[in-house]
Amino acid sequence: MRVYSNILKLIFIGLIGLVGCKSKMDPKQAELLKIGVHTVTVQEIIQTSQYTYFRLKEEGNPQVNEKDTLWAAVPKTDSKIGETLYYKGGYPMKDFVSKELNRTFKEVLFLDNLSKTSDFVKKEMAEVSAHGNMSSSDSNVMNGAKPKMTKIEVKIDPIAGGVKIADLYAKKASYSGKTIKVKGQVTKFSPDIMEKNWIHIQDGTESEGKFDLTITGKFTAKVGDIVTLEGKIALNKDLGYDYFYEVIMEDAKIVK
Repeated sequence: MRVYSNILKLIFIGLIGLVGCKSKMDPKQAELLKIGVHTVTVQEIIQTSQYTYFRLKEEGNPQVNEKDTLWAAVPKTDSKIGETLYYKGGYPMKDFVSKELNRTFKEVLFLDNLSKTSDFVKKEMAEVSAHGNMSSSDSNVMNGAKPKMTKIEVKIDPIAGGVKIADLYAKKASYSGKTIKVKGQVTKFSPDIMEKNWIHIQDGTESEGKFDLTITGKFTAKVGDIVTLEGKIALNKDLGYDYFYEVIMEDAKIVK
């Protein structure tokens, strides 16, 4: 009986050891998670004309079931099954329908990219240190996930009845919920995210370091285009996944 009891104790101790080893997180992954960077391995790849869809398995995150996977989409790129990649942020979209694939995904996380190294974090963290809690690609995104937007050299002639970006930020409360016109140069264009096209424009003006405006709508444009858009202004727009827009123009259309 004593021998049987000792065997049970050894089995129990062994199981505890296995659980402890399994729950131990890689120090590097733990540090990355603290700043919102996820480490994933590629399980499946689907290519389309504009996007690459990845089925990903997250590594080293105790809050995620190790059997769970997620679908993510990035502008068309190359990768391979089993490759380790890194990402931060993203635009989640539930019940996403891909007409090209004739498939409905329960949820797709749209990303600017999936990095093959975590080195992109170094630059971002330097920017966080320099700009407090501003850690985004968009000068008007708080606690975001992408590199800080660079101000371009541009001078835009004002339009009748239009609002300059500097004035929009400086007097944002007075524009909340209102439809206005803005004119600027396109610095970024991202199509078909959350059933909308997304652009960033600048007009050369600035208010307290904020010079870039994010705009969504059904229009199309190219980087470098000078466009006039009309849309409704929303404040403090929270899209989840740390994407928080202090000011955003929605449902915009290009006007002359």
